[in-house]
Amino acid sequence: MTEWFANHILGMPELASKNGEAVDALIVYVHWLMLALFIGWIIYFGYAVWRFRASRNPKANYHGVKNHTSSYIELGVVVAEAVLLIGVAIPVWARAVNQFPDAKDSTVIYVMGQQFNWNIRYAGPDGVFGKQDMKFVADSNVFGVDPSDPNGKDDIQTLNEIHVPVNKAVIAYVSSKDVIHSFKIVAMRTCQDAIPGLRIPCWFTPTKIGRYQVNCAQLCGGGHSAMTGGFLTVESQADYDKWLKSKSGTAASTGGFE
Repeated sequence: MTEWFANHILGMPELASKNGEAVDALIVYVHWLMLALFIGWIIYFGYAVWRFRASRNPKANYHGVKNHTSSYIELGVVVAEAVLLIGVAIPVWARAVNQFPDAKDSTVIYVMGQQFNWNIRYAGPDGVFGKQDMKFVADSNVFGVDPSDPNGKDDIQTLNEIHVPVNKAVIAYVSSKDVIHSFKIVAMRTCQDAIPGLRIPCWFTPTKIGRYQVNCAQLCGGGHSAMTGGFLTVESQADYDKWLKSKSGTAASTGGFE
């Protein structure tokens, strides 16, 4: 019922992540409450117009309502909103923030926003990221990777291109080179601000093979609209391994971009 309501009534975008199911459910519950309130107030409005029409009440009554029905209704609305907040919204947020998947069982990437692109870094086939230092940051080395560290020789850096295997958690450490951006993938129901000087983790588990747009959800300058050029490709583990192998060493051989 929840999925049908989201797709056919609300027209929500495609869902392609496991963690997004709870997000969609919360949105549907909120709309159900809004629908109930809308119908309820329309009925009450009609009743009030009929009940207090001039022909039935030729003389105004200034004493007002004597019962507490309206107070009980208002209390019921407050309780419903509290249930949504405490019983649904907070647990969804807590799971997203506190119950991170194990890095050993996940695809780990670094995401660096800049005007007006997304830089992506992978550890490469060895699974070990090269060391980073702020003194190495340059236009051709946005992550500040230490060129002398052998662990970074097979690291992969791409521009506006993310590849991940399906049904495997993805942990993205998000940051920014210049201004505040916001890393958003609608189909994954994930959104995380990219803030200069901070490396903030977020995660999602893709469940559908496909190609999905990466957006910037924060106004970041005159070319903000150009930051819709990033794409997330979800593929089989075999195809991902093949892609990873084909890109190994691009960080060292191309100055950080493919």
